[in-house]
Amino acid sequence: MAGPRLFGRLRAAVLGVVHVAALPGTPRNSLPLAQIIEQACQEAEDYKDAGVDGLIVENMHDRPYTLSPGPEVTAAMTAVGTAVRRLCPHLALGVQVLCAANQQATAVALAAGLDFIRVEGFVFSHVADEGIVNACAGDLLRYRKLVGAENIQIFADIKKKHSAHALTADISVAETASAAELFLADGVILTGTATGQPADPGELREVQHAVKIPVLIGSGVTLENVKNYLDANALIIASSNSFVPLQNSIKDVTNCQVPSSTQGVIMMESFLPELTVVCMQRMIRVLNWLLVDSDSM
Repeated sequence: MAGPRLFGRLRAAVLGVVHVAALPGTPRNSLPLAQIIEQACQEAEDYKDAGVDGLIVENMHDRPYTLSPGPEVTAAMTAVGTAVRRLCPHLALGVQVLCAANQQATAVALAAGLDFIRVEGFVFSHVADEGIVNACAGDLLRYRKLVGAENIQIFADIKKKHSAHALTADISVAETASAAELFLADGVILTGTATGQPADPGELREVQHAVKIPVLIGSGVTLENVKNYLDANALIIASSNSFVPLQNSIKDVTNCQVPSSTQGVIMMESFLPELTVVCMQRMIRVLNWLLVDSDSM
């Protein structure tokens, strides 16, 4: 049986993203698995020390991505996920396996004791850098049932970045979100057209009106536009494109006006070591401050 939806009753939960070094068998791999695990655990430790509420483990550096990563990737990500879970037994932990390796991510999450997965291509087809990605919801949920992983929740990208959506040009992002909800996603992720590109605030409102599940912002949040997204359930903050340099500009965030009764989950995606523990702590404090009720400030 699935448990309560993650983050549904939390306020200002913060999720960091652990970017795993290029894994064995991928073109950019240069480290043995033991060192890759050690580095991932160090990132997780930094996030934990900064006070995050959860983490996502992602094989970001396995470029160029493939639609069929081999069993060595699944095995390595399981080893990394298990080590991070051991280090962070009380945090909500998730995994994404690129590209669109959603059944593999489910297997990793089950074996490593993780809580959720981030899914590409959940509903409708699109053309990505890696080729045509077809909808996987039916097969994925049947696989999840088959292996006894119904406790692992699914957060699905909609109209995914770095992709062409001409195939579904007559289907709005809100309709895509509704389809994901109908097909039992636990939350949806809204992005701009590419990493670092902001999501459309109007689309955020449309999606929020269309679904009752959590809506996450997955790209392009900056100090200048963060107030456009405070109503989202989650913000994925990438330090290389967003809150940099934190040391000089974090005070600018306090100029944002916070609507009352704002609730949300913050996902913080950091390209370490650019974002130090001290900077993460400051970011978390300020963003948490932004997300509390205005009458309590």
